[in-house]
Amino acid sequence: MPWSRIFSGIIAIALALGMIIVGGWFFTIGFCVIVFLGQLEYFQLVKAKGIAPAAKTTLVVSQLLLVTAALSPTLTDAVFPLVGTFICFYLLFQPKLATIADISASILGLLYGGYLPSYWVRLRVGLTQASSLPSNAIAASSNLPFNEYWFDSWTDLSILPLTLSATFLAFACIWAADIGAYTFGKFFGRTRLSPISPKKTVEGAIFGISGSIFVAIVGAWFLHWPSWQLSGVILGTLVGISSLLGDLTESMMKRDAGVKDSGQLIPGHGGILDRTDSYVFTGALVYYFVTLLLPVIPQIW
Repeated sequence: MPWSRIFSGIIAIALALGMIIVGGWFFTIGFCVIVFLGQLEYFQLVKAKGIAPAAKTTLVVSQLLLVTAALSPTLTDAVFPLVGTFICFYLLFQPKLATIADISASILGLLYGGYLPSYWVRLRVGLTQASSLPSNAIAASSNLPFNEYWFDSWTDLSILPLTLSATFLAFACIWAADIGAYTFGKFFGRTRLSPISPKKTVEGAIFGISGSIFVAIVGAWFLHWPSWQLSGVILGTLVGISSLLGDLTESMMKRDAGVKDSGQLIPGHGGILDRTDSYVFTGALVYYFVTLLLPVIPQIW
């Protein structure tokens, strides 16, 4: 493995851990940067197909979605259709006649690159406003100015606020799924999973999902989640499958655009989308697992 790939990977992991731990506006601004760079790559793929989306407008309103997710998570769902309407309005009244492809690519860019990633901000930063959660689960979610957080104790990590522990566990499940699928698929994979990505195998996918489930179960036990076996299996399955679908979706877009990587921003890894595709669909599922399903698990198990 090239040293550039190892070095850039270490830096990326360090930045991700810092964002997750500190949270608050540090996490939000970091995600705004990632989303902005990822959307630039997405629109480059779209333009390679001869489509003319409302790229600048979508980039701006996507940042608005992320900021809204940090300030008022529930309001994000109301802002999404409003900014989508604004994008369509812009395309319909520009001098050049827009096409169905132009409008579709713009709205997909908003959904794929703005709205869905906003769930990670809601989970780490805005989860304190979820009324379905017990007050003791979110009481210590921030202990620094600007809604940031830092450890009161490094010896008892089981007392971490739910906003932090759930985000970190979800990221860990994605890492386990990606590493497991890549490693097992490389050495033991025999059955091709999809023509979209010829290097992916059924064996690798199964092992990746299994790795996600294993990490989720261990995390649920360590964090004393209710019915940790069931909680872990559900979370691990959701993360494992959604991260795989996110990977395949990005591969499909690259294949359609006729490129190998979405960009060259990260040495040895390609572009931002190449490294974050597994996170796109996962955030929403984890958010609703934590806010809707986790609080009622004791009643059904």
